[in-house]
Amino acid sequence: MTRATQTSFLASALAAALCVAAPHAAAQSDASDTDAEPKTYYATDIKAAMQDHIKARVDDDGVFRIRDNKVGEVLELRFVTIHDPVRVIDDNTYFACTDFHVVGEEDKLYDLDFWMNPVDGTLKIYDEKIHKEPRRSLLYGWYKHPRYTFVDDKVVPLD
Repeated sequence: MTRATQTSFLASALAAALCVAAPHAAAQSDASDTDAEPKTYYATDIKAAMQDHIKARVDDDGVFRIRDNKVGEVLELRFVTIHDPVRVIDDNTYFACTDFHVVGEEDKLYDLDFWMNPVDGTLKIYDEKIHKEPRRSLLYGWYKHPRYTFVDDKVVPLD
């Protein structure tokens, strides 16, 4: 195993260990549910929910479309990766950050953020936002320019 592979493996293992999700609030559909243990979601559950969401949103050619509310266009993107670590925001909210590239332009990356919560025992995405857009620098080429940052897990616009 190369040093880079070892580092990548250790980073992934650490991220998975750090992302042990907190239990969500128990559903209260009837009296028998009140005695049940709330489900615990882990990094693998969050990533699986993301994979399912992406698969459901792409067309037959693997194109993921999202409206860019800043410019009013529908972007055509291809999935690249889910960032580590995925996160637990509170007892009922989970978060994942991803990279997608513009169709036909692999160097132009968008960073999309997804929020999810438990619905009937599975994590469902309820919000998706463009966090970073591709911009070109004369010195460095394409980079991801942020539209917002986070303060206490709240989105704070930068522009």
